[in-house]
Amino acid sequence: MPIETTASVIAEVPGDAELLAVPYASDLAPAVELHLPVPDLLAHYEAKGEAGEIVEVPVARAGGVGRVLLYGVGDGSPRALRRAAAALTRKVKGRDTLTVVAPEGDVAAFAEAALLAAYSFKIGAAGRKPVRALVFAGADEAPVRRAAEVAGAVALARDLANTPSSVKDPSWLAERAAETGVPVEVWDEERLRADGFGGILAVGKGSARPPRLIKLSYTPAEPAERHVVLVGKGITFDSGGLSLKPNENMKTQKTDMAGGAVVIAVLGALAALKAPVRVTGLVAAAENMPSGTAQRPSDVITPYGGRTVEVLNTDAEGRLVLADALAYADAVLDPDAVVDVATLTGAITVALGRHVGAVYSPDDVLAKELVEAGQAADDRLWRMPLIEDYAPALESSIADLANVESGSRFGAGSITAALFLREFAGRRPWAHLDIAGVGRSTVDEGTLSKGATGFGVRVLLEWLTRR
Repeated sequence: MPIETTASVIAEVPGDAELLAVPYASDLAPAVELHLPVPDLLAHYEAKGEAGEIVEVPVARAGGVGRVLLYGVGDGSPRALRRAAAALTRKVKGRDTLTVVAPEGDVAAFAEAALLAAYSFKIGAAGRKPVRALVFAGADEAPVRRAAEVAGAVALARDLANTPSSVKDPSWLAERAAETGVPVEVWDEERLRADGFGGILAVGKGSARPPRLIKLSYTPAEPAERHVVLVGKGITFDSGGLSLKPNENMKTQKTDMAGGAVVIAVLGALAALKAPVRVTGLVAAAENMPSGTAQRPSDVITPYGGRTVEVLNTDAEGRLVLADALAYADAVLDPDAVVDVATLTGAITVALGRHVGAVYSPDDVLAKELVEAGQAADDRLWRMPLIEDYAPALESSIADLANVESGSRFGAGSITAALFLREFAGRRPWAHLDIAGVGRSTVDEGTLSKGATGFGVRVLLEWLTRR
């Protein structure tokens, strides 16, 4: 379901708006003239001008009473504007229209946050609906239009990940990819077997719903100098396989394909944002289930390209499907850079918590570009180290690699997972985004709603559309 809230722009502030929001900064001066004792009102409510602070004032309107929302914007930074916008949208839940006098500064960040805070995913009719329309007065149309495109892509990624796994399986995910409007190619189980995608097949063979590899292609209108491949983990439900997860840990596993959802959403938004680079998306989709046909701990599998992997834990399945897609991208697609995105390890949540994602890369330039794009887009990333001393954790006595460390000599589960993926990415520029901590939210707060966050969409769109 798309974001239900629409965004539009008008030139002038209407005098009869039923619900009008007007910004004020730390000096408590409102952005437009109001026929109200604003200084006295703000003093009465002990307002400080902080981002997210809202003072609601009833005003006479033709035929009734309207409301003016005086909202603080703090220091006016993009981060402060996002906080202010999210607070406004949450404040007016259940209303039809909010007219907002646009603040000075980054209007795109403000509008984007307002729309993201309006997101909801509900199966059933209970609860108040988000505000139906946001009207931005005095704003340039271009940044608002971009904000709506980006917020719509984030919402699509959230929708895909929030959909119950009783509905979604790998073939369902392929169908949703086909709705993005870009060319899509799908490998079914027979073609996966014929082409040697042993990782995806191994993970998916315990399920009655077979795996898929989904390829999406975007080509810009003008000739592109660069070709980027995005690879997404698409585990539509992760029970852990025969290395079964505890029940509590399974309750959130419908979102274990959040990385794949990000790739689908990004590919679908590139045309509208006029991205200047050619982009191929690969979503390695499977359902990881226990059954009599499931892979076993101690099995040896052969991902794309021929290297063998000893599977010591079937719950470390995301790296197996990503190995196939990364090796295929390196051998066949010949990109200038590869970025994979995955809810890969619980260990990264311990390291970075739920507000900052991890980026691993041996390439300093690529890592810097992604971190800077994340800072600008508010999908914040922290570069993590690929520590060579931990590489022996992947040694196997019978295969080329093990998918996890046997024992606890090294620990560092997120780092060793990234080292595993590096083995399949080739020697070209590559980065791995571990979004296990940031891919799901446990709270309704700011721009986030409980469930999938769509983390990764904004940073990748920012990176891919920079000129």
